[in-house]
Amino acid sequence: MKDFWKYVLATIVGILLIGAIMMALGAMSLVGIIASGEKAATIGKNSVLVLNLNGSMEEQAIEDYKTMLMGGGMTSMGFAETLDAIKKAKDHDNIKGIYIEANGFSADFAQLEELRQALNDFKKSGKWIVSYADNYSQGEYYLASVANKIYMNPSGMLDWHGLAAQPMFIKDVLKKAGIKMQVVKVGKYKSATEMYTEDKMSDANREQTMAYLTSLWNNVTKSVSASRGISVADLNLYADSMQAFCDAKEVVKHKFVDQLVYAEQVKTEIKKLLKLDKDDRINQVFVSDMANVKSKQKGDEIAVYYAYGNIVDQESQGMLMGGGHAIVGKNVCADLEALMNDDDVKAVVLRVNSPGGSAYASEQIWHQVELLKQKKPVVVSMSGYAASGGYYISSGAQYIVADPTTITGSIGIFGTFMDRSELMTQKLGLKYDEVKTNKNATFGTSSRPFNSEELSMLQNYIDRGYSLFRSRVAQGRKMTVDQVEQVAQGHVFTGEDALKLKLVDELGGLDKAVAKAATLAKLKDYHTINYPAPPSLLDQVMGLTSGGNNLDEMLRAELGEFYEPLLILREAQTMYPIQARMPFIPNFK
Repeated sequence: MKDFWKYVLATIVGILLIGAIMMALGAMSLVGIIASGEKAATIGKNSVLVLNLNGSMEEQAIEDYKTMLMGGGMTSMGFAETLDAIKKAKDHDNIKGIYIEANGFSADFAQLEELRQALNDFKKSGKWIVSYADNYSQGEYYLASVANKIYMNPSGMLDWHGLAAQPMFIKDVLKKAGIKMQVVKVGKYKSATEMYTEDKMSDANREQTMAYLTSLWNNVTKSVSASRGISVADLNLYADSMQAFCDAKEVVKHKFVDQLVYAEQVKTEIKKLLKLDKDDRINQVFVSDMANVKSKQKGDEIAVYYAYGNIVDQESQGMLMGGGHAIVGKNVCADLEALMNDDDVKAVVLRVNSPGGSAYASEQIWHQVELLKQKKPVVVSMSGYAASGGYYISSGAQYIVADPTTITGSIGIFGTFMDRSELMTQKLGLKYDEVKTNKNATFGTSSRPFNSEELSMLQNYIDRGYSLFRSRVAQGRKMTVDQVEQVAQGHVFTGEDALKLKLVDELGGLDKAVAKAATLAKLKDYHTINYPAPPSLLDQVMGLTSGGNNLDEMLRAELGEFYEPLLILREAQTMYPIQARMPFIPNFK
């Protein structure tokens, strides 16, 4: 018995010691991570900025300390950080060129367009850009086509086939589970609910989808044509011939790439550009290094506030399928109020990348923007999406700048209500009885769908939400409600078309929006600071932050095209029932 207790105590002591050692190692790792992050970068002479295009691009990078401790990468790829790195590299005497390495990368066309413009500006300074990939996707090639030299692996492929959208319809899947969606909506083009109720796209949705796909593709082909000297007609001809399945030598012949080489041979070419000997080492600088290169902050401050993701009323509480970064209404309102009361901030640029979401949260953010612009100028910079709720929160700004490929508009409201009565009563065999004091006391019960009278009440509620949305747009854009109605009904437009309809004021990227904000604030010298600040180390370690997580990323990778519909179905059970959201998730192929 004594031996038993001796072994038990020894085991407990051993566990405690191991725990203490692990905690100490973890603390040391965190200290090292923080120290390395705060260490000022030293850019050696004859350096090259490496843009490793990998994964999905967010508007802002987030340092994920938990992932780093588990052996993962340091950051997600952020648009803001990448754009900033390119600009700093242009002005840094020790950086001679940029090396783009495409390795499975996706981003909004608007993000790609703005990065492409920054790369063009970098090249105009007299510095060079080289790109390499084993295989180029269309988005990767669109960005890389600005390079002085484009290389591809001799066994590689270039995917160039045009754009398509394939919305998914899950009505029959829900039916198998005894679930159907009851829908009330306003807007001929407001087609977000079609995935729940239809088998195919409506004629109106097909019309608008074809229009903005054509606009996007025209912008892509026009830009590639200008950079590579390939006519737009030929680019379309090559797309129709499925360039990806051609011999790699044909890709060179058609002038898409300059040379077929292996990865190590690209280094030889870069050494020639740097005038290095064969055995010399290339000084590589990464985006994360450029973040620590201090910029001269002259003049007054312009705040750039990044609002991206679905618009929601509250942060997702569950870990599984949290859905990534979100625009949480109450948090954004609090942040904008803080910027309003910060005397150091002279103007605010609201960077919006959102397909919409909660109509209630959108209204609250719109109101806060109204308060903010009473004290200082507010300019909106639209990224890939600023549609429905994304347009709602943008419409009150003094000035709106959109990229030509931004997807915007979609002024409309809908409500989806899950009818689980067949699942509960027929498939599961549950029985319900009721006692009630008033006529509508059982409104929203799971035992039955909404009746016609209840649906009529919901339709009136949706109609009021739509009227409010239109009035907010009319007020912000200085239009009559009738004029707004002509471009509303849930219709989606590209930024290029939205400019013609006066839904936006100018075409351009973040830089143009910042310059306009400076003009409105009458600033000569100014600098920008990005908001909100990234989540702190303590927040991440204690699990207090919301948004994406490793499990979500794994699910997204495994489920592929099924991830988004399942996410929306999950959200349908908890989200605010009245939504201002895009017609469907643009599933570009």
